Amino acid sequence: MLHFSEDPTITRFVPHVAPTSVRAEPYVWAVGTDRCPDHWFPRECPRALAWRGPTTTDADAARIIGSGCGERVHAVEYGWLQAMRDVRLYAYRLPAEHFAPVGEPPHAVVARVPVEPLGPPEPVDDLFELHEAAGIQLRVLDRLWPFWNEVTASSLEFSGIRLRNARR
Repeated sequence: MLHFSEDPTITRFVPHVAPTSVRAEPYVWAVGTDRCPDHWFPRECPRALAWRGPTTTDADAARIIGSGCGERVHAVEYGWLQAMRDVRLYAYRLPAEHFAPVGEPPHAVVARVPVEPLGPPEPVDDLFELHEAAGIQLRVLDRLWPFWNEVTASSLEFSGIRLRNARR
């Protein structure tokens, strides 16, 4: 399990209720390796993520992702480009036995007890290079909302993170 943070000094993760959470129970949040790309951004950066799933139509994939452009696209706003260049992001490895899936379908894992990292955090490399190496398109848009509306009305699978910070 992994937790991404801009803070390289965390020695213990304590369950808490995030200010924006719709869940009342305190958790320590983490992700499996399959959801790591969702977090290759500064923490507060709004992003719209879309990918081909088992029920995605070829027409939706071609229209939104692009024909021959891979299986996944991430979109951010121009105002976040410098933060993506400058951020120092760290990945903490956490013991899997404390975590259980959350969400339908599951999009993260949570622990209900304090968790100590398995070792020091690892610096995350250049975020643009990570996207390129993973074959994920990274789009830069003036505003996320038109793209988000297209994605959520399509047959693509999607996730929106920190959208409250997107330009209206």
